[in-house]
Amino acid sequence: MSRLNNVILDQLFNHTSIRHFQNKALTADQVTTLVEAAQHASTSTFSQQYSIVSVTDPAVKQQLAEITGHHWLVNSGHYFVMVADQYRNLQIAKANNADPYILHTTDKFLASVFDVAVATQTILIAAESMGLGGTIMGSILNDSKRVIELLDLPELTFPLLGLAIGYPADKPEIKPRMPQPAMHFDGSYKLPADFNAQLADYNQTVSDYYGSRSSNGRDESFSHHIVAELGRGHDVRKELLQTIRDQGFLVN
Repeated sequence: MSRLNNVILDQLFNHTSIRHFQNKALTADQVTTLVEAAQHASTSTFSQQYSIVSVTDPAVKQQLAEITGHHWLVNSGHYFVMVADQYRNLQIAKANNADPYILHTTDKFLASVFDVAVATQTILIAAESMGLGGTIMGSILNDSKRVIELLDLPELTFPLLGLAIGYPADKPEIKPRMPQPAMHFDGSYKLPADFNAQLADYNQTVSDYYGSRSSNGRDESFSHHIVAELGRGHDVRKELLQTIRDQGFLVN
């Protein structure tokens, strides 16, 4: 497929996560534009089941840095927390004497998750088109209760992702993705017969990438990375399910 003069594909295919930022805050107009881009993203059943919290208080950003373990976020030009939100629709239900039960269900929680994911990626794409960069951060889930308290989140809301946006201070190399036959199937799920061989090749590609990149080089393959992920303690984020339920979700 030709990508000639397709600036959108060029941008998508050249995405890298930015964790080193220039000491320069985003303007109010830039923030408004990014939020507006999110608002134009697809949303499940047009229910707009998410909200965005801009974190500007340095003390709160510092606490989020402690929660995530990524202190570079305090130097980003702007920090968003992306929130699953059925609370707003709960107010509509109450005002119209409608039964709000469905807002508490797993189905509606997942719909909020979908809305957050799409809106978050849309903000990042919009930011990159503006000459900015950023990183999507699931690490706010390391202590979701504390994030809920920091942001005064009401019932039927849940913080899902952080998003650090700013002016890039470096240009990381593009991280190689796995071969399409290992993740794109025709009609039904079926790993290719030569999956192990493809994985071995991909492991070498990833290892070469980490060994040659300009910063934070290390000796690691994709398989090594997955095994390391599996080696995390069984207690890591074990409170998530209960916290989600405490917020009023997952009644069935």
